Amino acid sequence: MSVVLYRIDERLIHGQVVMGWGPQLGVDHYVVVDDELATSQWEQDLYRLGLPDNASADFLTVDDARARLTELDADARKTVVLTRTIVAMTALAEGDRLRGREVNLGGLHHSPGRTERVPYVFLGQEEEEGLQALADEGVEVSARDLPGSRAVDLETLLG
Repeated sequence: MSVVLYRIDERLIHGQVVMGWGPQLGVDHYVVVDDELATSQWEQDLYRLGLPDNASADFLTVDDARARLTELDADARKTVVLTRTIVAMTALAEGDRLRGREVNLGGLHHSPGRTERVPYVFLGQEEEEGLQALADEGVEVSARDLPGSRAVDLETLLG
């Protein structure tokens, strides 16, 4: 299995992902699943600036990523799959495509209607429903900002 981490993080490729998770998991490939970024070359180039020299990144739409999940698992590179939103990760998981996998919540930040669950995860009703939908698809959901931090399970996050 070469997808070593599925992560929801509004910041996508950034220091915690690249410097925290990357070396710990031996990551050399990042797949960003975001319909808007998949069509914006200049934004993709900005995100690639944050990668180590030995790493690559692909930017896919949700539909393209769903179609390539088997290919990503067969790829020899150790890959992190990132989405900006719970909605995008839930779309990837539909139809049991991520059953038995883990999804990590990274940064979901404060915005109107969201309340703090842990210092880096704020959820509102829509986010709670999306995370429950992921769990209903057989996905284990937990929050953990860095590999050495304690994971917070979904039941605790939802209270």
